[in-house]
Amino acid sequence: TGLAVGMGVGQALLVLLAAYTVMPAKDPLLNICMDAKHHKTKPGPEGMLHNQCAPWKDNACCTANTSLEAHKDQSNLYNFNWNHCGLMPPKCKSHFIQDTCLYECSPNLGPWIDQADSSWRRERILHVPLCKEDCEEWWEDCKDYVTCKENWHKGWNWATGTNRCPWGSMCRPFSHVFPQPKDLCEKIWSNSYKYTTEHRGSGRCIQMWFDPAQGNPNVVVAKYYAWKKRSSPAWMEDVTPETDKAVCALPWPVLVLLPLALMVLLERAGCCGSHGWGSL
Repeated sequence: TGLAVGMGVGQALLVLLAAYTVMPAKDPLLNICMDAKHHKTKPGPEGMLHNQCAPWKDNACCTANTSLEAHKDQSNLYNFNWNHCGLMPPKCKSHFIQDTCLYECSPNLGPWIDQADSSWRRERILHVPLCKEDCEEWWEDCKDYVTCKENWHKGWNWATGTNRCPWGSMCRPFSHVFPQPKDLCEKIWSNSYKYTTEHRGSGRCIQMWFDPAQGNPNVVVAKYYAWKKRSSPAWMEDVTPETDKAVCALPWPVLVLLPLALMVLLERAGCCGSHGWGSL
């Protein structure tokens, strides 16, 4: 009877141990919103997001009002005017709107969130691997538009309250300012994006454009790069104790019960000989 009780206790402890070890800790790089000007504190469903931001309505870091502002020529989000060198063609503008929707609404940019030294945001994205098609279509649809600046993040004349070309600058075709798609995607927002040769659907690049009826393809991409980042030596060195506990540490009940479970198992092995684990 004692042996049976001991075996029962051992099995119960092992089940508890297995349950705790397979329960995933919340990954600090997944399903999060960056700490920036218009972002929600955490992602969640929105009843309605406007037009091109709609793909994120089931789980978004933006509000409906933010999605509406993202579509305006003179948006209240940042007082930024797309038409600083004349009227931006609609097919070109649609890419900048989609870029804004991704930035404001996506909860899948965690692996690329970086600290920002800015008065209007604490965090930004850096080197997000953009799918080849997204970057090249952006460039193709904008190559005939004109602009006076390579980096749109800084260096504007804000004297009138909106961005105007700096004094002495010239409006030139996109294809001159950004000779290749890579130049556009990487330079225009201070390396927020990284040009890749990965294709949509590969699970290795972030899509600005996707059909929500097919699900959000960026979820699996974020998981892959979160795993890759956690596996890197730099991540292990930089990880804070709190984050380390959240991702790596075993829960305290497991630590308490583990020795007891092992002791029961050893006793069982000693008792049962070749018919127990002692034969392994």
